[in-house]
This record gives sequence, C-alpha cells and structure tokens, in this order.
Amino acid sequence: MQTHKAKRVEIIIEAPMERRLTQALMGAEVTGFTVLPVLGGSGRSGQWSREGQVGRSGMVSVVCLIRPERLDSLLDAAFEVVDRHIGVVSVTDCEVLRAERF
Repeated sequence: MQTHKAKRVEIIIEAPMERRLTQALMGAEVTGFTVLPVLGGSGRSGQWSREGQVGRSGMVSVVCLIRPERLDSLLDAAFEVVDRHIGVVSVTDCEVLRAERF
C-alpha cells in the first residue's frame, strides 16, 4: 500500500483557548483537526492534573495532519494564539494513506 509524507502537529493549550486556536487554524485553511482532553502531565513547573492545577478548565490537545508545504501557515496561526498562553507545539514527520484528504 502506498503512503504519502505528511506532518503531524500537536498543540497542547489551555482549554479556554481551544475555540480561538481552532478558529485561527481554520483561518489558515487547515481543513481538519482533532481535539482531545488532556488528563495531566509534567512540565517545567512540575506535575499537574486536570483537577485544576493548570487553570480551572484544564488543557486540550489539538492534533492536525497536513501536507508538508502547508506547515508554515499552520505554525504561524498557532503561534499567534499559543505565544501568550500556556502551550506546547510539536511537529513530527508521518505518513498517511489517502493523501487527497490532507
């Protein structure tokens, strides 16, 4: 089966910023993403959990799979939101089936 190169971008951000982030992504013509709840973790400030040690609403993870040539516009849009808030952005190489969907 043939696979196609893509980029996987994961943005972990405070839950109240989810709508602002997804609107920014749509404005950058990102056609698809998945939003997942984040239950807890550990970072620069130590361990945290969804029960309120990172804001009252916790964190969400927004995952996007895109074509490599579209990466810069997605990152520019994401950075406009993440820059002033708690958040982490990661980019990894991946391969997808059905490239026409991305």
